[in-house]
Amino acid sequence: MSCSKCQCCNAKTQILAVILDLDGTLLNSEKATKSVLKDFLRKYGKVLDIEKEDNRLGVLHKESSAAIVIDYDLPLMPEQYSKEIMPLYQERQVSSLYLSLWVQAKALPGANRLIRHLHKHGVPLALASNSIRRNIETKVSHQQGWKEFFSVIIGSDEVNSGKPSPDIFLEAARRMSVDADRCLVIEDSLVGVTAAKAAGMKVVAVPSLQAQADRYSIANSVLHSLLEFRPELWGLPPFEDWVQNALPIEPMSVKGLISKGFLCEYADDDPTALPDQVSGVYFGWAKHGTDGISKVVVCIGWERRCCTAKRVIKLCLIDGISDYISDQQLQLLLVGYIRELSKVNGSTNIEILEEDKSIATAALDLPIFAHHISNPLIVEASLVEDDCTTLTEPE
Repeated sequence: MSCSKCQCCNAKTQILAVILDLDGTLLNSEKATKSVLKDFLRKYGKVLDIEKEDNRLGVLHKESSAAIVIDYDLPLMPEQYSKEIMPLYQERQVSSLYLSLWVQAKALPGANRLIRHLHKHGVPLALASNSIRRNIETKVSHQQGWKEFFSVIIGSDEVNSGKPSPDIFLEAARRMSVDADRCLVIEDSLVGVTAAKAAGMKVVAVPSLQAQADRYSIANSVLHSLLEFRPELWGLPPFEDWVQNALPIEPMSVKGLISKGFLCEYADDDPTALPDQVSGVYFGWAKHGTDGISKVVVCIGWERRCCTAKRVIKLCLIDGISDYISDQQLQLLLVGYIRELSKVNGSTNIEILEEDKSIATAALDLPIFAHHISNPLIVEASLVEDDCTTLTEPE
């Protein structure tokens, strides 16, 4: 979904600083926060309206609180609603333990890679979020190194108006002593993209809701994932971390897959499901039934119809037994990335190529990828089915 039309003109303006949004751009927190609201509404006999909440993406908490009270006819004032729901954001019950919601929130694919790369090369980085500064600090504190990597961190309570006003981005540029037209903003919400354009900045959109991706045409470039971002197109130092046509990624555990031959059924509405920003061709290891662990290539994309989008997951076990695992539950551990999805006649091509299989086969024999086969998330996958326990990623 990258926009080659815009990429041709990007190099004309060298970017000197990058401003990043937090929730939905760097941090996978959107599904978790929606789950909190769903539980809260249930106490009042109300049912979450997915479309309404999707349209509130990126909106200030104060504004969304007022709208939620009205939309769900809650017997509360907005201030009361906010006071009641905030403790739920601080604690969630997971496997009988109360953990901070932000401890559970993981960095989105490519987020750590991008932040560390730009910091390593001395590119000024700012974090600009519609959350208040105190909440930003809490979220960032659970992500290793993030606080040190950003030269500027700014919340909506530090400016006159939050997004879609340009205030927060203009203030970030001022604090970095960089002209607005030399700043690149990376955002997931239409509210944030609008604010960045109003500030006179270049903007890359990575929509956190694929069903709304067509609404981001005002952005200079629209990507499916941060893994597709190419710094050199903006005059920034290029990535140098590819290994023989494969990119090492932070391991992603994919649970709840039911194989249907080469296609998979997947519960996409679970708060622990893959974020929308997981898109492209990946590879790793698959646990299937009692047959052990196999090398796997996985294509993850979206089929769009009118105003909806449905995730499509295709896989190929490299040992060629995909035809014999229909209706089996699968556990995947994705450890590498090969490419973004191509377009054919305007539609996304969700297919696994022979070249993808060759790249994955060779890569999974390399130590940088092969050592993940001993990861508890895949080795102990069968234990999850036996005792219904939940495995968490090792720190």
